[in-house]
Amino acid sequence: MKISLNWLSDYVETGLDAERIAEILSDLGFPCEGIEQIGDDTVLDIEITSNRGDCLGHIGVARELAAATGKELKMPVVELDESDKNVSELASVEIAEPDLCGRYTARIIEGVKIGPSPDWMVKRLEALGMRTVNNVVDATNYAMMETGQPPHAFDYAKITDGRIIVRKAAPGERIVSIDGSQCDLSPDMLVIADPGGPVAVAGVMGGLETEVSDATAAILLEDAYFDPVSIRTTSRRLTLPSEAAYRFERIVDIEAIAWASRRTCQLITQVAGGKAAAGVVDAYPKKPAPKKVALRLDRLKKVLGIEVPQDRAMGILSALYFVPRLEGDSIVCVAPSWRSDVYREADLIEEVARVYGYNKLPTERKIQIEVVPVDARQKMTERVGAYLNACGFYETINVTFVEDSVAELFAEGGLDGHLTVKDESRKSANLLRRSLIGSLLGILRINVNAKNQPCRVFEIADTFLPCDSDDALPNEEARLALLCDSDLRDLCGVIEGLIKSIRRQAQVAFVPADLPWAEAGANITVNGDCIGSAGIVSKAVAEKFDLKDVATAVAELSFEWLLSLPSGPVKVKPIPRFPAIERDLSIIVGEQVRWSKIIEAVKSKASAELEDVQFVGVYRGKAIAAGRKSVTLTLRFRDENGTLTHEAVDNLEKPIVEALTQAVAAQLRTL
Repeated sequence: MKISLNWLSDYVETGLDAERIAEILSDLGFPCEGIEQIGDDTVLDIEITSNRGDCLGHIGVARELAAATGKELKMPVVELDESDKNVSELASVEIAEPDLCGRYTARIIEGVKIGPSPDWMVKRLEALGMRTVNNVVDATNYAMMETGQPPHAFDYAKITDGRIIVRKAAPGERIVSIDGSQCDLSPDMLVIADPGGPVAVAGVMGGLETEVSDATAAILLEDAYFDPVSIRTTSRRLTLPSEAAYRFERIVDIEAIAWASRRTCQLITQVAGGKAAAGVVDAYPKKPAPKKVALRLDRLKKVLGIEVPQDRAMGILSALYFVPRLEGDSIVCVAPSWRSDVYREADLIEEVARVYGYNKLPTERKIQIEVVPVDARQKMTERVGAYLNACGFYETINVTFVEDSVAELFAEGGLDGHLTVKDESRKSANLLRRSLIGSLLGILRINVNAKNQPCRVFEIADTFLPCDSDDALPNEEARLALLCDSDLRDLCGVIEGLIKSIRRQAQVAFVPADLPWAEAGANITVNGDCIGSAGIVSKAVAEKFDLKDVATAVAELSFEWLLSLPSGPVKVKPIPRFPAIERDLSIIVGEQVRWSKIIEAVKSKASAELEDVQFVGVYRGKAIAAGRKSVTLTLRFRDENGTLTHEAVDNLEKPIVEALTQAVAAQLRTL
């Protein structure tokens, strides 16, 4: 932003040269990028960070300079010669979107004469690189560069009934802006309208039909506060940048709008004549409460590393209009309305530091770095990630927010009590996740559409569960979610292997359960504790994600529980000295018989020589009666003391077959 030193001297007399002023401003956090001599004026080009919208005017910069130098800030004296007419008889304001327009003021100035601006105003505006138009428009630009508050002047005769309506655009509405751009408005854009239609794009640019012209005799003067996100979005979507939008995007002072309106009105009558109607139409639906912020003196010392005298800290905050008062060991402040960037203790510490002087902070030639060991969570994350990578899974990181349609698929009891973030940039996806499964299904959809299969992904992230109390923070529970486009048995094997890689002696079981999102599901238990669930995604859920003809198995378990699982000692045994004999066994059982029942029956009659039981597959079809299925399993026998014979294995297998017959009504399947 360009600052005229001649103009700046109207508000603060420092007696300093341009280089010294530039140095002070740089120390305050406004680095000077150039100094230019223009006629008898000196112009500084300073950088204003996006959180300091209060310094996008000469008064704001003067306020900072006065605080740093101890000089007095001189505000313009505003006096208006008002007519006998009351403004309420000439104009009215309706704010239909109070969330997007926090305040709107309107004044009427009658009897103006449009013409060129006086030389003093032209010189100051041109020094800043601004083009002069006429005395009324120049006065509004002058007021904007002085106060940082962008006003706008309408030709009052072209505003139907003098009625201003701040609303969203209707579908299909258009407006031609002052610069001649054809603007196709969308329903999420804020406009200034009269009963006949839009007359300006709110906070961005006025309309061509209502601009001030040589025939203008009366002015409707607007000063307002608009939502920064709305203005930024509209300005960029219409490709319509402006000095006004630049300031509204960075938040203007909502409390100073009435004063800024009077000041602009004064400037217009000063250079264009006329008289203002008595009073102002001030629509102010939601007045914000003052922000109180406390600064602990011991915290100030700890953060800065130096002792800032209490009186000095109080003086700095007072000079910056924070109205400090001492309460015990803390300084309690009320942030001025123009300082929207100050809302926490760290902000006050920064204010003290930058005015006190960053050069007073101690520096050392060497710094010490303390190496902190990896914590348990990070170790477990790396361990789980390494194991799953070895199983062909890729880690994915997703946004913490999901849409309503996704959240309700996995939230029991619907969306009641679901934690929501109020964020204008996330109107369609602002629910904090209770489950990671929906995000992984979204990843699968992307891979399926890209013909990138097979797809195996996992995610370790926090989920957010609401507390019983409305005032309490949500319960953040870390979870591990896995997805693969294959059989559930494969996924269960990965989970069992993962848990046993952490605790070899852990007893992992998958207990059948009804899950709202699963066609077939199970609860995952370890040593009797339920730590999660797994299942095949139902057709209804799959259709929501446009996953057709894709078998999808997913699981979600508590990562916190994995952290609490002790690793335990690892036992090893020598490589077997004698060979094993494997026997495949195909049995026909009822459709409802589960694998767990088959395993239980096998182990009930198994001898010590049975080393392992492996599932091979299930067959349904020709030669298998309806309501029945053929299950094939492999039995591995080994004798640690000698080589087994096939005759001996026959004797070991016989009681197992009998147990299966009795327990699950199994029949041996023969070719």
